[in-house]
Amino acid sequence: MPTEGEADRILQLEEEVQQLKEAVVSHAVVDQAIGVVVALGRVSPDQGWTVLKEVSQHTNVKLRDIAATIVASGRTGVLPPGLRAELRKALDRVGAPGCPDATGSGVPVRPAGPPCARDAVAGP
Repeated sequence: MPTEGEADRILQLEEEVQQLKEAVVSHAVVDQAIGVVVALGRVSPDQGWTVLKEVSQHTNVKLRDIAATIVASGRTGVLPPGLRAELRKALDRVGAPGCPDATGSGVPVRPAGPPCARDAVAGP
């Protein structure tokens, strides 16, 4: 039979294991969301990570929750309007191809080619 101190330590370790399991799942979802942002925005993985962080900060929603919503939208095609707007703004800030540059000059980063990457997250 474990002592009281040992029982407390066992509970602490069980809680830590649970947190690590959740972190692994969360990490996978975040990686998937980065992939969606990379594909939609035609940006690098580092820029995709930056976009996710900015959206999380500007919406005051946990990054893992933003990531889960973006991943789900890849399956459903539905992205909440507020999140969609913040995603468009973040893509603009990182200079997604075909979007106006960060200076706001209106000069496209890439004058020819497919429509602006932010149009992929445009909504009605």
